[in-house]
Amino acid sequence: MSRRRSQSDVPAPPPIAATGDWEVRRVEGLGPFASRVTWRLPDGEEATWESRRARKRGVIAVGDDRAAFTRVAHAPDSIIRRLRRINRVAAAAFTVGGALFAVGAVVAQLGSGNALTAASIYFTGGIFFTTGGYASWLGAINGPGQPGAGGTAAARRWRWVSYEPERIDWLSTFLLFAGTLAFGVSLLDSFLEGLTTPEVNRLIWAPEITGCVLFLVSGHLAVAEVCHRRRPCLRRRDLGWSIVAINQVGSILFMVSALAAFTRPETGSAINVDIANWGTLIGALCFAIGGVLQAFDRPRPQITHSG
Repeated sequence: MSRRRSQSDVPAPPPIAATGDWEVRRVEGLGPFASRVTWRLPDGEEATWESRRARKRGVIAVGDDRAAFTRVAHAPDSIIRRLRRINRVAAAAFTVGGALFAVGAVVAQLGSGNALTAASIYFTGGIFFTTGGYASWLGAINGPGQPGAGGTAAARRWRWVSYEPERIDWLSTFLLFAGTLAFGVSLLDSFLEGLTTPEVNRLIWAPEITGCVLFLVSGHLAVAEVCHRRRPCLRRRDLGWSIVAINQVGSILFMVSALAAFTRPETGSAINVDIANWGTLIGALCFAIGGVLQAFDRPRPQITHSG
């Protein structure tokens, strides 16, 4: 959803040049969240800041006419190195975590080994998922800050936590991390023995469905961050869009799996074990593929293009 605001309403503009008058042309995003801001520069060019592009690629602003690049402003080298390290950790964690969840689903579906085997594989995968979720949140926390002279961001000190719910990237990654923690509670409780049906639903299923809801909300915000509007979009050649889209498909499948895993009090059995296992398997593969793609969604060498 696009909205026009006054200059004073735009948060922390990331310009190419640090001086001069700026004319806000467009502010786009979901609800109160601005994910793309476009200015008209005094020399007639445009400066465009995009939330995910800055967070993932370290690009602060682009001077262009939306058809040909004229110059690109990058974050300082210290932030670029920081983003690369965070991206490597997150990509590897989601790839391994997704693969382990897929293996756990296969073990559960085929019935090979005892229930403890599948639970152990799931729990190990959950550790990697939580690591990936936290690394993603760190990427939002420690990404490029406000630009300084020359249109680049000043290097801020490293932070392990922050509270910035007014930012769509912060909120999306925080909810993702919270979702992995909820899954962790469910996976840990799955080692408990002798649980009654109400206890299974309360200790295992309830945290799992909570994690699925958090994943879905996080994914919706991530899609909106890329599309810059409330409705989903289709951008086949956009790597960032491909990553958030396939992860959202994985989140939907996890939700289907969780709903099918609910234990019915009258029978003491899950609604549909096959759907639960297959939903987990395919959903986990989506996150694993997303992790592989994420390895390529990183800062590039600072090359200037001519228009």
